[in-house]
Amino acid sequence: MEAYFDNSATTRVFDSVKDIVVKAMTEDYGNPSAKHRKGMEAEQYVRQAAARVAKTLKVKEKEILFTSGGTESNNMALIGTAMANHRAGKHIISTRIEHASVYNPLAFLEEQGFEVTYLSVDGDGHISLEELEAAIRPDTILVSIMYVNNEIGAVEPVEDIGALIRRKNPATLFHVDAIQAYGKFVIRPKKAMIDLLSVSAHKIHGPKGVGFLYIDERGKSRPLGYGGGQQRDLRSGTENVPGIAGLGVAAEEMYTGHQEKMEHITSLKDHMIDRMAGLEGVTVNSLKGNLSAPQVVSASFAGVRSEVLLHALEDKGIYVSSGSACSSNHPAISGTLKAVGVKKDLLDSTLRFSFGVFNTREEVDYCIDTLKELLPVLRRYSRR
Repeated sequence: MEAYFDNSATTRVFDSVKDIVVKAMTEDYGNPSAKHRKGMEAEQYVRQAAARVAKTLKVKEKEILFTSGGTESNNMALIGTAMANHRAGKHIISTRIEHASVYNPLAFLEEQGFEVTYLSVDGDGHISLEELEAAIRPDTILVSIMYVNNEIGAVEPVEDIGALIRRKNPATLFHVDAIQAYGKFVIRPKKAMIDLLSVSAHKIHGPKGVGFLYIDERGKSRPLGYGGGQQRDLRSGTENVPGIAGLGVAAEEMYTGHQEKMEHITSLKDHMIDRMAGLEGVTVNSLKGNLSAPQVVSASFAGVRSEVLLHALEDKGIYVSSGSACSSNHPAISGTLKAVGVKKDLLDSTLRFSFGVFNTREEVDYCIDTLKELLPVLRRYSRR
C-alpha cells in the first residue's frame, strides 16, 4: 500500500487540471498579448481563470494578480506594498510562526530601514489580539499574519484581526498568507477586511509554478520586476497561460462540494489523532475538528529523530515531511515548534502528516499500524 501524506508540501493535480493544462500547451498555445486569434484565445484562458478565482472569494476579477506561486505572492505583498507605502510609515507587524517566504522578505525590509514587530503565539499557535492591538502604531503600514500555519495547522482569527486593524488604524493594510488555507476554508477578503491575500495552486491540486495575489482596490503596491507591463503593469512577462488555466480549474473544483471535501479531510485528521493516542511516546501538536486546519497533523515521537522515522516510513510507501518541505534543503530546528513550546528533546523528533482529497481512512490505519511496528525498533536502535 502507498499513502501520500505530504499534501501541505504539494498535491496530485485533479484530472480536469491536467486536461486544461495540456490543452493550453498543445492547442491554444498563443501568447495572450498577441493581437491575432490565437492570442485572443490564450487571453480568454487568463480571463476565465481570474473569473473562477474571483468567484471563490467574492471579489472583482481585476483584483486577482497571477504570480509564479506563494513565494512570489508573499514577496510582492510585503516588499511591493512596503515600497509603495513607505512615506506613510516604516513599521510592519508579523508573527513568530510565519513561513520563510514571509520571514525572509521581512528580513530584507529590515535591512532597508523598516522596523518589524514579531508577535508571540500561545501553545496552540494563536496570536494574542491584545498584543496585536498594543503593537499597532500611527506609522504601521502593514500587518502580515498567516491564516493557517503550515507545520501544525494552527488557524489564526483573521476576521477578528481584520476588524481590529481597521478600528485601530484604518490606513494599515492587512496581508494574509492563505497558502495553507485557500481551498480548505471559505474566505471572504472583503468581509474579513483583508487587503492582500497570497495563494499557491499546487496546494489545491493545481499545477506547480503558479499562484495569485489578491490585492484590494484600495491597496497600493509596486512591481518587483519591470518589462512589458502585463497584468496592469504590476507583473511584467508573458503570462503562464497553462498554469493559470490549471489554477482556475483547481480553484473551481476545490470549492465544488466543498463542505463534503472538508468533512472527509477533517475526519481523516481526527481519526489519525485518535489512533495516535494509542501509541506510546507520541505527542500530537495539532487540534481535532475545527479547532485547527482540516489537513494537518503534527506529531512528536520521543526517542526517534524525525529524519530517521521519515525514511523508515518512506520504505513502507508512506510519505510525510519533517518541518517545512519548502525549505527542506536547509534543515534547521523549526521556529514554529519552538514558538509553540514543543519540548526541546522533541524538536528534532516531529513529523507532519497532511491530507488531501484523494486520501482514505484505510491509508491512515496502514500508517498507524506501520508506526506501531517501527517505533519500538527505531527506539531500541537509537539508544545503542
